[in-house]
Amino acid sequence: MSQPAVDIMERHQRDVLLSVKNLRTWFELRRLGFIRVGHVKAVDGVSFDLEAGEALAVVGESGCGKSTLARTILGLNPITEGRIHFDGMEAVGGYKPMKAYRAGMGFVQQDPYGAMPPFLTVKRVLEEPMLIHGIRDRGEIERRITESLTELKMTPVDDYLNKYPHMLSGGQQQRVVIARAKILEPRLIVADEPVSMLDASVRVEILQLLRTLQLSHNLAVLYITHDLSTVRYFAERIFVMYAGKIVEKAQVNQLLHNGSHPYTQALLAAISDPDASNAEEYREIPPGEPPSLLNPPDGCRFHPRCRHRMDGLCDQEIPPEFTIAQGHVAACWLYRGRDPVERGD
Repeated sequence: MSQPAVDIMERHQRDVLLSVKNLRTWFELRRLGFIRVGHVKAVDGVSFDLEAGEALAVVGESGCGKSTLARTILGLNPITEGRIHFDGMEAVGGYKPMKAYRAGMGFVQQDPYGAMPPFLTVKRVLEEPMLIHGIRDRGEIERRITESLTELKMTPVDDYLNKYPHMLSGGQQQRVVIARAKILEPRLIVADEPVSMLDASVRVEILQLLRTLQLSHNLAVLYITHDLSTVRYFAERIFVMYAGKIVEKAQVNQLLHNGSHPYTQALLAAISDPDASNAEEYREIPPGEPPSLLNPPDGCRFHPRCRHRMDGLCDQEIPPEFTIAQGHVAACWLYRGRDPVERGD
């Protein structure tokens, strides 16, 4: 896969498609069904904009809140606080407003087999979203199914239409999930770890197909992953998430070559390298474990594991985003001499 090249002026001329402002998604935790224990703060104060046609990656280790963020944007989790606007619509309201809101989004899940009803054929899996959203014309339904499967290189199309999910390989299952995600011709695809459960031999091929679809249809893509090694080939911007908060935002090349937050630096140091001599090289790993989202630490949530922490500051005050370079910000007190980013929420 080749590195995506995007003209900076072209990026600034795009329209904002998705706007997330001060988003919090908390889950109430109860004991014995009625004793309130507290809230799991899975997403806690996240703000960003995603432009039309842009590929944006959110990276972080398991449990950091990135999948909860994706599901909240899709309207599958309730919003505790904050606002989400997508294509002129807000993620609030009853069944009909939310149905219209979701119609412009496609969802590619991590587990392709679990994402499809096992008792439906490929044809029925792809028909279902169109029928739900009022597309009844058989010619239009067949046209969209044929075009989607052809774009995903599942040809001859007739060979797959009457197969059930268990009759397909993992890569073929994920192609059907991607075809279903684009069947309503959305403007945004949310891809949550779309290749993590696939064999290494087909991961690059699936990412290539997804990238080709994104470029040919001018789709915005929110790419959720824990694997930094795939991000450089797919996304234009990258956000690093830790314990419910975004700690760094940058263009992909800026972040991969100049990761500024101590947590980002730890992630970059952990990227595997095929050079055999690296087996003899010591890599410093942050001590301890990520904090509990039921009772996160005060101040910067990374400070208990950070070798740069400053007592009396990092453990007491939440750092704002500081400007590292144009388009590159980090929420870390190491950069308190830089200009803080003004929040618009």
